[in-house]
Amino acid sequence: MEENYIWHPFTQMKTADAPLHVVRAKGCTLYTSDGKQYIDAIASWWVNIHGHCNEHIASAIAEQAKTLEHVIFAGFTHTPAIELSKKLIHILPDQFAKVFFSDDGSTSVEVALKMAIQYWHNQGIHNKTSIIAFENAYHGDTFGAMSVAERNAFNAAFNPFLFEVKRLPIPTAGNIETVKAQLLQWGNEDNVTAFIFEPLVQGAAGMLMYEATCLDELISIAKQKNILCIADEVMTGFGRTGKKFAIEYLTQQPDIICLSKGITGGFMPLGVTVCTQQIFDAFYADDKMKTFFHGHSYTANPLACAAANASMELLVTEKCQAQIQFICTRHAAFAESIRGHSFVKAIRQQGTILAIELNTAENSSYFNAIQINACRYYLSKGIYLRPLGNIVYVMPPYCITENELEKVYAVISDSLDYLSYPEPQSH
Repeated sequence: MEENYIWHPFTQMKTADAPLHVVRAKGCTLYTSDGKQYIDAIASWWVNIHGHCNEHIASAIAEQAKTLEHVIFAGFTHTPAIELSKKLIHILPDQFAKVFFSDDGSTSVEVALKMAIQYWHNQGIHNKTSIIAFENAYHGDTFGAMSVAERNAFNAAFNPFLFEVKRLPIPTAGNIETVKAQLLQWGNEDNVTAFIFEPLVQGAAGMLMYEATCLDELISIAKQKNILCIADEVMTGFGRTGKKFAIEYLTQQPDIICLSKGITGGFMPLGVTVCTQQIFDAFYADDKMKTFFHGHSYTANPLACAAANASMELLVTEKCQAQIQFICTRHAAFAESIRGHSFVKAIRQQGTILAIELNTAENSSYFNAIQINACRYYLSKGIYLRPLGNIVYVMPPYCITENELEKVYAVISDSLDYLSYPEPQSH
C-alpha cells in the first residue's frame, strides 16, 4: 500500500492506528475511502476556517493558476501579494506597516525572532542577547521556534542545540504582581531583545487561557524597558478568539505579529510576519549589510496569496462574523451544560475555542493515556476530534451548522460517561 512509504507527523508509526484515508471533503465533513464520514471539529489542525473545498477560495486559486503560479520574490512582485499585504495592513491594528512572507507558522516565528535580533544589531546594539517567553509555550518545530517553546518531550532530543530563554509563568490575577516584578527585573538588566507570547490562548499546551488585562500590563513594562514584543497569532488569528485577532482585546500592542494557519482558509501553506515601520526602518539603509537576509523558495507564492485574499474576503463578511458569534454563544451554553459533570475538571473558552479538561487519574498532559480511547470513541461516532492528552477541544470551521455543532456536543457529552469508566466499554 502507498501508506507504507509515508512517515506521518506527531505519530509513533509502530503503535498508531492506521490513518484514515480521506478521499474528499466538503464544508465540515470529511469522507473516507471506506464510505464513512466525519465532522471535522478541529478544522484540520486549526487551518480550515471556512470549510473544506470552499468554492470562493477554490475559484480564486484556479483563476490565479491560469495567470501566474509562482515567481521568485526577490526582485519581483505580483498582484496577489500586493493585494494581500494591503488587506492585512487594513485589517490589523494601526501600528503595523510592513508584511514579510514565509511558508508556515514556524517560519513566521523564525522570521520574527531574526527580525527582532537584527533590529538591535543594525543599530550597533549588541548587548541584547536574551529573549523572554512564557512557560508551556509552543511556537513551532524549527530550531528558533523550538528554542522559545517549553522544553519538553517534543524537543528533548534537540535541547543541546537550542538557545536559552528566560521564562515567565502565564499571568493570572493571583500571580500578576510576581510576574511583573520578574519582567521588570530582567528589563532593568537591559539585555533583553524581545518578549514573545501566544496572546490569550496557549494552544498546544492544552488550550491554556489567560486575561488580556494581564498581558497588557506585561507589554507595558516591556515597552518601558525597550523590549520588542512579538505576538504569535498563528493559531488565534483570523477570528478564532471571537475577534479578528487576539491582540484586538489589548490596549498595548506588539511590534511584530506572526500569522499563518487560517490565513488561506486551509487551502495552501503560507506564513506572514508583520511589523511596525520602526522595525522596518532599522533595515532600510544604504548599507547592504543591514539587509534582512532571509527568504524561502516559495515566498509569497501567488496561489497561496490568491487563496489568502479570497479567505480574507470571506472573513470580513457579515455572514462569517455572525457565524463566529454563533459558535461563541453555543460554546458558552454547552460549557455551562456540562460544567457540573464529575469527569469535567475544568472548562475554558475563548471565542470559537472550547476546551474541556477531563478529570483523569493521570495529571493533565499531552501524553495522558485517555487520548487514544477518546479519539477512537469520537471517530466511532462520526466526529473528528484530536484531544491534547486529556484536553478535548472544539475549534470548528466557521461554516459549521447548528445540527453539526449539536452532534459534536452530544457526542462529547456522552463521552464523559463512557470515558470515565476505568475500563472503557466496547462500542
